[in-house]
Amino acid sequence: MEEILYTALDYYKGIEFSDFYNSSMRAAAIGMFLSLFLTNLLSFLAIKKYLFKRKFSQSKKLALMNHAPGISMITGAYNESVTIIDNVHSLLSINYHKFELVVVNDGSSDDTLDKLIKEFKLEETKYIFETIVQSSPIRGIYRSTDMAYKNLVVIDKFNGGGKADAINAGLNIAKYDYFLNIDVDCVLDFDTLLIMMDVVLNEKKRCIGVGATLRMSNSSFVNRGTMENVGVPKKLLVRFQELEYIRSFVLGKMAWSYLNAVPNISGGLGLFDKEIVLKIGGYDKNSLGEDMDLVFRMVGYMQETNQPYCVRSVPRTLCWTEGPETLQILVRQRIRWSRGLFQILKKNKKVFLNPKYGRMGFIIFPYNLFFEFLSPFVEFIGIFVLIYSYFYDPVAFMNILYLIIAVISFYIGLSFSAVFLDRKIFNYYKNGFVTLGIAAMAIIEPFIYHPIIVYCSLKGYYDELTGKKKKWGVMTRKGFNKTNKNYEKLLV
Repeated sequence: MEEILYTALDYYKGIEFSDFYNSSMRAAAIGMFLSLFLTNLLSFLAIKKYLFKRKFSQSKKLALMNHAPGISMITGAYNESVTIIDNVHSLLSINYHKFELVVVNDGSSDDTLDKLIKEFKLEETKYIFETIVQSSPIRGIYRSTDMAYKNLVVIDKFNGGGKADAINAGLNIAKYDYFLNIDVDCVLDFDTLLIMMDVVLNEKKRCIGVGATLRMSNSSFVNRGTMENVGVPKKLLVRFQELEYIRSFVLGKMAWSYLNAVPNISGGLGLFDKEIVLKIGGYDKNSLGEDMDLVFRMVGYMQETNQPYCVRSVPRTLCWTEGPETLQILVRQRIRWSRGLFQILKKNKKVFLNPKYGRMGFIIFPYNLFFEFLSPFVEFIGIFVLIYSYFYDPVAFMNILYLIIAVISFYIGLSFSAVFLDRKIFNYYKNGFVTLGIAAMAIIEPFIYHPIIVYCSLKGYYDELTGKKKKWGVMTRKGFNKTNKNYEKLLV
């Protein structure tokens, strides 16, 4: 009798747990369906609105060239010897009437600084500035003796342990009211500053930040730092990242932009109101998600001081960046990103459902908590529940399996939507088969690439909880294709 009782109790507990998870999965799936459907709809509306505004702002281009505010482009460089010269030439070729480029050599141990000095005829100069935000000590400031590079400033400083410290040093030197935070390995569209500043000037509210679409530069043809032709990444791992970026920026960021609830502006490319950034103390060098942390604090400041504001995103690709080509570097990057998210949620928990913080409290924070932070846990637990229910609860197993298939199918459809929307409007890939090939990556992504991202998220959370030492790690640069050799192969 006792044995029967225990068996019945175990069976009841198993059914209860499976039913509970099944119900939770159903609720989560419905929430995800609604979220993805709204994302698709809102991104379409946002892109349509953006293109409408751009159509009527083209006539203002000449006036913009002459009267728009100046922009300081700030980039950190740590052991970037392989690509630094092409990168700086690319950034100096930007089409804008008033800008400066501030390159911060963040204590490189290679010949990054030596190459800069030789190529751009730099000499150390006395430079008077006020230290408004803290950074590691500056060793020297260099200007070019060649008037062709008169808008180039190179800062040599002790290593500060990450990009945030380097950008803070640049902020103390920057002379213009707006600054562009960029990764040094990025190749920018010729009209990047015009396009982003156009967004700022056409907003009725104070625009404190503007982001834009990024995609992979791997296998593209770059000539003297200028993107000549966009090539499709040859390596599978980078192609997954290409798909991920298109989906994230063209759909995700544009939907958030429509709601004025952009959760973060990529550290690879972001235009910011320098006054607001300085008032909040610059970048937090202790954060591993310094780009998202900055937007959270900027929006929080605007809400706390009751100032109308907006943060926008541009659907057009304005920046190409070199994506990790090895699993080791990708995993290290994504673990850092997940730790950054964890840090930000802990740091800003007072924001959650707090009316004082408006959209950030009721849209941005809840979304990041439930759909970004918690989803890896749900997926990981789901594997064990699926295995358990297969042996002990066939009905729950089939229900959960159907939900998983439905979510994956919907997500694949969303990826196809993002890729073909991007092609229809901007047409970066001239070959339709190439576009289809990128979209088709969505079919295998859930089984190859996505599990890697889930692992990285959970590993990042674990490292943060256990207090593992924070570090950025090194991104190995391979440089760009500089000749037309095998060029046709790059485009297919």
